[in-house]
Amino acid sequence: VMKKDYHVGIAVAIGNKGLLAPVIRNAGDYNIVGLARKAANMADRARSKELQPEELQGGTFTVTNIGSLGSIMGTPIINQPQVGILATGAIQKRPVVIEDDDLGDVISVRHMMYLSLSYDHRIIDGAMGASFLQRVVSALESFSEDDDLF
Repeated sequence: VMKKDYHVGIAVAIGNKGLLAPVIRNAGDYNIVGLARKAANMADRARSKELQPEELQGGTFTVTNIGSLGSIMGTPIINQPQVGILATGAIQKRPVVIEDDDLGDVISVRHMMYLSLSYDHRIIDGAMGASFLQRVVSALESFSEDDDLF
C-alpha cells in the first residue's frame, strides 16, 4: 500500500497539559526548509489553541522532537492508523572519526543526533524502513541554508 499524499503530524507539547499532533497536509510539496516553517507555524497555533479540529486529523506519519526536552534517544509509539513515527533526539557535539585522504582517520567534533523510527510492519518491512531512514539522514546531512523553499 503506497499513499500518494503525505500528511505529516508534528508532536507539539502543550505545557503540562499533554501533546497535540497537528497535521501538515501534502508535506511532500515542501522541502526541508518549507516543512520547518510550516511546522513552526502549526506549533505556535497549537500552543495558542488556534487549531481547527480538521488540522488534528488525517495524518499518515508523525515526527516528534524528543530532543527539545533534552532526551538524546527514545522509542516513539505509532499513532494508529498512521504508518509510522520518527523521533529526533537532542543535537549534541560528539567526537567522531572522519576519514581524510591525506591524514587517514582523524577525530573531529561534530554535531550529532539520534533518529528513531517506529513503523507498522503490516505495511512496511525492515528494508523499506531502513531505506526511508537513510533518505532522511542524507537530506539532513546535505541541508544548506541557501536552499529554496519550493
